[in-house]
Amino acid sequence: MIELLRSRLFWLDMARLQVGLFLFGLAIALMLEARIGLDPWSAFHEVVSRRSGWSFGRISQTTGLVVILLSRIVLSVRPGIATILNMLLIGPWVDVLRPFVGFADGFGVGVIQFLLAVPILGMGTAIYIGASLGAGPRDGLAMGLSRRIQKSLRVSRIGVEVAVLTAAALLGGSIGWGTVLFAVLMGPTMQACLRLFRVSHDPSPTFRRYGVRPPHAGGFG
Repeated sequence: MIELLRSRLFWLDMARLQVGLFLFGLAIALMLEARIGLDPWSAFHEVVSRRSGWSFGRISQTTGLVVILLSRIVLSVRPGIATILNMLLIGPWVDVLRPFVGFADGFGVGVIQFLLAVPILGMGTAIYIGASLGAGPRDGLAMGLSRRIQKSLRVSRIGVEVAVLTAAALLGGSIGWGTVLFAVLMGPTMQACLRLFRVSHDPSPTFRRYGVRPPHAGGFG
């Protein structure tokens, strides 16, 4: 671990990770202020929060933990530093950025704002995954599933999003045009951004590039 912390490349990757998480938070803030519907995961978190009495943040964190365990046990996706920071930092970024994001006044403007957020989210995802410190819980699930079923990331991502969207709808979640747009567009956008930034579909963290052994302690590597 000491050798890892002394690596200049590691800290450059950590900076890259923060840029990616910032873009991720910005995209979510834009979607929220578009007011045309929540993305499938947020719709699911919202309705479970309403039914359980737990806060939205606690439901999101609990879901993330379940997804991490599922991905690790079933799909052999190892959690990394980015997996944890994804859970811890995206929420605060959304809280900081949301007041600066303009409220979409009207359905047409909302659609444009939502469509702008989708590629920003795709770029943010590719940038932070490209740091080779692991993927976020939900991205890791889609990428691990893609690898397991030997289908494109577009197919696995759409499948995951549609499944979550269906669960949210059956529970009475907030479904709108934005929800449908996200479920259909996010898979192809994420795959295109990974190709653009030449990022591998393997979501597992890689430490060999720093010239050190993987730090197994703490669940990373």
